[in-house]
Amino acid sequence: MIQADDPYGAVLAARASTISSACVHAGEAPDPVTRALEVPLVLSNAFEFDSGDTAEAAFRGEKGVYIYGRWGNPSVAALEAKLAVLEGAEAACVAASGMAAISGTILAFCAEGSHVVAPRSLYGESARLFRERLPRFGITATFVDATEPEAYARAVRPETRILYMETPANPNLAITDIERVVGLAMGRGLLTILDNTFATPFAQTPLALGVDIVIHSMTKALSGHGDAIGGVVLGGKSDVARVHDTVVKGLGGALSPFNAFLIARGLRTFALRQRQACETAALLARRLSGHPAVERVHHPSLRSDPGHEVASRQMHAYGSILSFELKETSARSALELARRLPEGLRLIRHAVSLGDVRSLLIHPASTTHSTMPKEDRALAKIPDGLVRLSVGIESADDLWQDLRRGLE
Repeated sequence: MIQADDPYGAVLAARASTISSACVHAGEAPDPVTRALEVPLVLSNAFEFDSGDTAEAAFRGEKGVYIYGRWGNPSVAALEAKLAVLEGAEAACVAASGMAAISGTILAFCAEGSHVVAPRSLYGESARLFRERLPRFGITATFVDATEPEAYARAVRPETRILYMETPANPNLAITDIERVVGLAMGRGLLTILDNTFATPFAQTPLALGVDIVIHSMTKALSGHGDAIGGVVLGGKSDVARVHDTVVKGLGGALSPFNAFLIARGLRTFALRQRQACETAALLARRLSGHPAVERVHHPSLRSDPGHEVASRQMHAYGSILSFELKETSARSALELARRLPEGLRLIRHAVSLGDVRSLLIHPASTTHSTMPKEDRALAKIPDGLVRLSVGIESADDLWQDLRRGLE
């Protein structure tokens, strides 16, 4: 829990100290033959068996040997081990992308006739998955205001299988009370799945709060350098094995060894990157709150934020993502102002994605959430004048000057 009387910088320093050694060393050991410190990048598609008995036992799952690159790879396994330590999970399964991880996990635990309860405010492609794609397989979803745990309870049906969460939510940073949703799920025998991409393991560890399965887009802050795409599913061994069998073996959503190498390398500086980005995000949120061109700022570090109390209770830090709404003027609508804001920026990049070492800004209503019907965006509290800012590791003062220039 984040204590109100503790300086935020001290909170972030303590969190970074807690996980920084694991970021560097977990899942890694010198190569037993060469003593190389780097985990070898293994690109082989196939692996030789020493006997027919070994081959047969391997296909029965009785031998811990590698068989085929899609099923398992040493470079990929090292990354999975590191991620499991960071998230406090029994096991991890990496996939080709965050969406491969999300869609494959839902398919692993749902069949025709299954029902999912999901937040109204969530990543645009996740919303489209639940709204358009899964119904073709007979899997339906009900969208609720996830800031009200009672809304999950009201939406549960006899055929409900999963309570799905994304907190903080994309793009308005809405906060869900994880423990209350978990309590509801446990009382009804339901599975809880949480997309932890916005928070990252630096700011939030949902498995420790009782969540069954945690998912990340590793493309974002875990990799951190904008050069690799991947997803990961974390949880208990049996759940993760089920996901691996569906996503990786069955649907072929395997992560390439080279991307695993890049993401593992990025993770070594993860704690340091997040410490600075989280501190800068909180500073920018405060400053933006006082700017005359800004109507409202969304970041759980702000005492005025509706999710502040819950976030302080369940998060280790408030995260490196924020969003803010622009104030309409007599000459221009909030929509026009939000769409044109990136044109006035010089340091912050106008691009999708988040969690990069570079700060990135995007207008969700016209880009990442443009596939969401306008009425659904209104229910999800994603107004036309909202912009999302992913804070990188640049100088806080430089970022603030760039934002001021763009706003003015």
